[in-house]
Amino acid sequence: MLGLAYLLEQEAKAAGPAKGDNLLAPMPGHHRATAKRCIFLFMTGGPSQIDLFDPKPELNRLEGKPLPPSFGKINSQFLESDPLCLPSHRKWGKYGQSGMDMSDLVPHLHKHADDIALIRSCVADNVIHAPAMYQMNTGRVFMGFPSLGSWVTYGLGSENQDLPAYVVMTQPEGTPEGGAPCWGAGFLPPVHQGTMFRSGPSPIINLRPPAEFTTAQQRRTLDLLKSMNEANLDPLDTELSARIASYELAYRMQSRAPEAVDVSKESAETRSLYGIDDPKTADFGTRCLLARRLVERGVRFVQLYSGGGPVAIQWDAHDDIDANHEKMCGLTDKPVAALLTDLKRRGLLEDTLVVWGGEFGRTPVCQGGGRGRDHNATGFTMWMAGGGVKGGRIVGSTDEIGMKAIEDRAHVNDIHATILHLMGLNHTRLTYLHNGRDERLTDVAGKLITKLFA
Repeated sequence: MLGLAYLLEQEAKAAGPAKGDNLLAPMPGHHRATAKRCIFLFMTGGPSQIDLFDPKPELNRLEGKPLPPSFGKINSQFLESDPLCLPSHRKWGKYGQSGMDMSDLVPHLHKHADDIALIRSCVADNVIHAPAMYQMNTGRVFMGFPSLGSWVTYGLGSENQDLPAYVVMTQPEGTPEGGAPCWGAGFLPPVHQGTMFRSGPSPIINLRPPAEFTTAQQRRTLDLLKSMNEANLDPLDTELSARIASYELAYRMQSRAPEAVDVSKESAETRSLYGIDDPKTADFGTRCLLARRLVERGVRFVQLYSGGGPVAIQWDAHDDIDANHEKMCGLTDKPVAALLTDLKRRGLLEDTLVVWGGEFGRTPVCQGGGRGRDHNATGFTMWMAGGGVKGGRIVGSTDEIGMKAIEDRAHVNDIHATILHLMGLNHTRLTYLHNGRDERLTDVAGKLITKLFA
């Protein structure tokens, strides 16, 4: 049985969805897609649903009082016993024709109320950053499994063979706590892992060859290296195949990538729209603009991280929820709204799925008697826009204090199944035989959040 399982796995690797020499050749999905590409805006640390998109007046009445036993026990990381209720002190309003609730922390997003769909009933399985990041990215709380972007490129390939199919951009201060496993390919062929673009004026290092090294010389060198590698290539050796493919992609990128990542080509109005002329929003604004430039050039999946490095530069508000979120929203709100505006006016939003969210939310009670909130995975908010999502819609709800999802509960598996569906992939059919088991992003769970669909 063990021998048979091994043989079946090798056979699956040799005849998976991505056949032939080009493991990233474009492929049809399982059904008609409403989204051709995806931009995932990951807010590292856990944005507070109670202070952004899910107002809870009942918390005002309970301010400073112990959490009523009727709400049950809070599953968090650092809370002491008998924590006190902490209301939101933000100003709230209803925006768009849909009358969507948003706080004053995201003023630029207000005008997009009818473009986005809020999922207020998100649920995850862990309240510790790294495992929760792994789950939101890979469907599992352990590292080593393929990320969402890897599954997408495994199932659909790439629309542009001169740029990476899957791009990841983190902030200058450092990567998120989960690190590279959040965008790794796991047991899928390595060619499907995310390609890291750096912050700053040179997102891709060593993009231009030395001046004394001609294109013809470089081509001859690569051809020799490829022939030597292929002479020793086992057809089932996906790591060496991926290495060969990466050399070829790097060569092609030298002609295409410099133009793709050069935001100076954009108009002054567009650069101002994204906040690139403001030191506060310049970094995330540049990355959002790069994301738009990449998806319009055929990059299949782009993930942008807000938060990483020092705790002070994350959505991890243990000490002061207002100070933390005012800072983080100040860095991201204008660029995110600009991304939606820009995609929409270029006709790209209708088939580009934009996802916003973190690994979990925050508690409705204070931590340590102060103004901070601890981690909460039993009820938090994410939103989606474009790509077949019905804007101006609110899906699901939490209890009266925003602690637990009580209606249309949306587990991480359900969120992943829905994203794949919008991109034309059936999560139950997108499988890879590993260790004798047909693995998939959603494991043995996942149901579609059909209320999101236009």
